[in-house]
Amino acid sequence: MISLVKPNRPRFTDVEGLAAMVGSGDVFGVGGHHFARLPIALLGAIARSDIKDLRYVCWAGGLPLELLLEADAVAEIDLCFSSLDIFGLPPRFRAVAETNAVPVRDWTALAMIQALRATQQNLPSMPFQLPQGSDMLARVPGASAAPDPIARTETGFIPPLRLDTFVVHAQRADESGNVQIIGPRALDFAMAGAARQVLVTVEEIVPVGALRQDGRQSILTRNQVSAIALAPGGAYPASCLPFYVTDYQRLSEAFATKETPLADSLRLPSEGMPELLQEAAKVRVETALAMPAVAHGEKKASVDEIIAARIAAEFDNDSFASAGAVSPLANVAYRLAKATHAPDMIIATMSCGHLDIAPSPMILSLIESLDCETAVAHAGGDDTYATYYQAGAVTHEIVGAAQVDRRGRVNTIALRKRDGGLIRLPGQGGMADVANMHRDYLLYVPRHSVQSLVDDVEIASSARGLLTQNEREPMGYRTGEALVFTDLCVFRLDRSSRELIVIETMPDITQQQIRDATGFAVTFDADCREIPLPSNDMLDVLRNRIDPLGLRRLEFVSAKERGALIAEILAADRIMVERCMVAQTAGG
Repeated sequence: MISLVKPNRPRFTDVEGLAAMVGSGDVFGVGGHHFARLPIALLGAIARSDIKDLRYVCWAGGLPLELLLEADAVAEIDLCFSSLDIFGLPPRFRAVAETNAVPVRDWTALAMIQALRATQQNLPSMPFQLPQGSDMLARVPGASAAPDPIARTETGFIPPLRLDTFVVHAQRADESGNVQIIGPRALDFAMAGAARQVLVTVEEIVPVGALRQDGRQSILTRNQVSAIALAPGGAYPASCLPFYVTDYQRLSEAFATKETPLADSLRLPSEGMPELLQEAAKVRVETALAMPAVAHGEKKASVDEIIAARIAAEFDNDSFASAGAVSPLANVAYRLAKATHAPDMIIATMSCGHLDIAPSPMILSLIESLDCETAVAHAGGDDTYATYYQAGAVTHEIVGAAQVDRRGRVNTIALRKRDGGLIRLPGQGGMADVANMHRDYLLYVPRHSVQSLVDDVEIASSARGLLTQNEREPMGYRTGEALVFTDLCVFRLDRSSRELIVIETMPDITQQQIRDATGFAVTFDADCREIPLPSNDMLDVLRNRIDPLGLRRLEFVSAKERGALIAEILAADRIMVERCMVAQTAGG
């Protein structure tokens, strides 16, 4: 058993001093979330230090994992999901996963949370709800199913997951070593509690007592922290609110450049943090709401707009919708519903880290800061799983799927090529858990084809295993709809046959077109109808109030088209951010 008790006074050092505390072979965790509060400066120093054989353990891979893989510092990978957000799948992760150069173990989010908590709470194991209908239990290291000793019902159990080192970037520390985290905290607290040493970089070091002046913060108390380094801009080009927003332009350039090492491409400019990023972090929601949209010139409703409006129609004032890791379409649909017909619905973004946000415009560089500003509360993933997901309180979480079969099972882990090789996909994140926990199970497949709608998935990464009321009620879950939206139709998972049937078709799409594009025999509901076109008022809100940059389009283009669309979005994003900054300055 590794002792997790730390001294009451953490050591203060510099970034290189923190990097020197990491050992080859460490079980290594990284804090932050998506492109928020990632310890990029510290990861760069670790990558340069010739550390080897790390066991990378984290809910997400993404940019931190890419940096460490580039440095050949990783020997094993344990994660739930790996993505570069709007930029697609991480190439280095894909390369090592597809060739098995580095072993990859896929976890469900709940199993990882409970394994960390077992360590944190000094327990030999922790129970968790089984991911019914999926293949994930067999894939999670050490997980097993057994009768609960009291209720005797089949329950999942997971052994402790211990970390040697956990690294995280935070906003501030005081001079005694208490660390302040503002905004969503992902799994930071659970990982810190499961780590032998916790290494933190911060934007500022402030006098003792100063942290009490800030609202909506979380504190890692000084006896949970091993060492701290002052590193202004230490998350760049990721964000660290309220200091600066994410530099999407820099990220785009770094991912597109093959000649320059990623670690060098992502370094903070020698002249310091770009002023645009600092000023953008100060833009308020009322300023963003007053900005005119960047015109796209559409007249007729496009496929992405029809689907967004149709999904929005699923929500009402009692809905509680959670936006997952990389779901622009879902995010648009949620905000559209709340801005039109469902003002009382609750939206949670950043994987439930921002709770009950206002439906502010999806301006790429400002989404995080506006959600952070308007959220009623900020939380961590471990908190929200217990409070909302496991409790069955969330009604909807719409998730994109690479492949769905006739029984509504999803594969987001890997596809087998004709030559026997693998195409690695991002992973299931937390979908294996919440597919059963949420009242309504909603999926979308942006490009309906025989490759995406198949007879049987090779790996069922998530599924609605508990479908009927008799199956769901004993588990404490509400019974709702199970739907799959595509660019051709809407399927419903029938509770009797437990197979998908078409209940709606897209405008001007024939039943034969759907049959030809589907990899299983298609059944049409007797009352199958055509999806109605969104009204002009709905389109106006969608285009000008909710998604002025057209982020929803990213889900409907091919990989070849994505680069040009991202460049267009980034150019429009900068225009809107600069307009917001000018307007805010003029308004005082």
